[in-house]
Amino acid sequence: MSNLDSAVLRDKVAGALYGQALGDAFGMPGELWGKKRARKFFGGLITELIDGPDENDVAFNYEKGQFTDDTGQALVLLDSVASANYEPDARDIAKRMLEWADRENAFENNILGPTTKLALADFREGRDASGTTDKALSNGSAMRIGPIGAMLSPDKKEKLVDYVYDVTRATHTSDVTIAGAAMIAEGVASAIVNDDFGKVLDDILAVEPIGYDKGAETCSPRLAERVKLGVGFAHQYPGQDEEFLQKVYDVVGTGVPIIESVPAAITVAYYAQDPNRSAFLCANMGGDTDTIGAMATAICGAFTGAQAIKAGYRDLLNRQNDVNFDSYIDIIMKGRNILK
Repeated sequence: MSNLDSAVLRDKVAGALYGQALGDAFGMPGELWGKKRARKFFGGLITELIDGPDENDVAFNYEKGQFTDDTGQALVLLDSVASANYEPDARDIAKRMLEWADRENAFENNILGPTTKLALADFREGRDASGTTDKALSNGSAMRIGPIGAMLSPDKKEKLVDYVYDVTRATHTSDVTIAGAAMIAEGVASAIVNDDFGKVLDDILAVEPIGYDKGAETCSPRLAERVKLGVGFAHQYPGQDEEFLQKVYDVVGTGVPIIESVPAAITVAYYAQDPNRSAFLCANMGGDTDTIGAMATAICGAFTGAQAIKAGYRDLLNRQNDVNFDSYIDIIMKGRNILK
């Protein structure tokens, strides 16, 4: 799948996983708050990993450096596919997601996204969830897909979309949610093997129509068109973080709908091209900051490798989360060999 030296390849895979967790944890404190409210509450910019405030209906569940459901569910996906020799099993994924939700008291603590919450409730009750999953417009499919993308080849785009669909269909089967997830997975896959972010962006845009063809039709704008708007702002405001973030917030959008959050994440990844900067920018843009941070920073971490992430961040992520990151890196590396 790649001609990279094995140590470099492992570092880039680790960068995708740590990047996912870092962007998630950095964006957690102000998640789902508007930009003005967040700036006023935090007295300016969030510059470090901090506790979720009691005033935030979702973030109060988390301490500094802890990742949220975005990364928690990403690990559920990895556990499931690894248990099935990397052949996705939608029922097993749904079962594990429900078990994870119960462990986290996710239903009671308002942690789950709107579509995943409904789909898992359907699964628990033995109901057909397609009425929910085919109409999905939220970003649950994409928020957790980055580490899956780290197992896949960016050059085999149809195979990548098929795999993304199979690990996503328990909760999301609509065209825009499959396309959005495929774009994030492709971004991570491409960032691992390419050292030119222009090529990464080309790969992301090229996979979008394949994703749309795979899912159930919805009435939604096109993701690629929103990405092109965002990239235009990245070129228009180089080095002008505030002006850039405001344009993304005002025009691309930073909310829970996948048509906003995925283009916002790809736009920030293109603008930052560094995981530390990506996590910082996403945390301070307002909106669904943890999810946008997870997606954007997974791509940037895959691009630079884990060694580019500040050691203090990686240490805190390891201390604050009951997760063996190395074991999940092993799962991804084995998946790369099996799925190549």
